[in-house]
This record gives sequence, structure tokens and C-alpha cells, in this order.
Amino acid sequence: MRAIEREAVQRELDVRRGRPMYLHLETNAGAYARLRDGKATPVGAYVRNGLVSYERGLITGSGPYRVGLKLELGWVYAEGLTDWEVDGLGRLLLAGHDADGGLGVALELSERPFPS
Repeated sequence: MRAIEREAVQRELDVRRGRPMYLHLETNAGAYARLRDGKATPVGAYVRNGLVSYERGLITGSGPYRVGLKLELGWVYAEGLTDWEVDGLGRLLLAGHDADGGLGVALELSERPFPS
């Protein structure tokens, strides 16, 4: 993965607009934060292979970034994103890493289901 290039990520979001996409969305602030200081309340979210078709995808911010996907009946978004790539399978992979390289958030889109 490499540092987010806002314009490049926006182009990738635009290419996928209106097409059925499998979504992987994950936050990891809970267990990892608790390991660091022992005081944080574990929190997290995980969605794997949610099928979405968004009418608008938008990246905002100046880093870390936020990506929002406007669905027919609402929104999906992730914030704190720092890195991205389009892998060899054509999946758009976005991640937010902390100063130590730990994963805090991931938002990924694929035309095919992600492995279970």
C-alpha cells in the first residue's frame, strides 16, 4: 500500500459507482487500543461481503481521509484512511494505519466476494 493520492482514489471510486460491489469495512480500535494503555473500552465494527451499489463515492479531507459511499437509502463511510492500492484482482483497498503501522480502519470494494 502507499499513501493516499486523493485524486487517484476519487477516480477509482467513480469507476465503481453504480455497479454491484462487495464491501469489506472494519475498524480495529478496540482490542489494539486496550493493549496499549489498558484503559480504552474495546470498540469495533466488521462487515464482510455486504453487497452495495453506491450512487456517489467521495473522498474528503487532507489526510487522514474520509471516504463516503451514498447508497439508495443511506451512507457508508470510513474515516482515518491513510493508505490505498488497487490489487491484482482489481479490488480497491483503503486502510488507515496508526503511527506504529497498526490497522485502525479498512474499507475495501470488490466485484467478487472476499474470501471468508
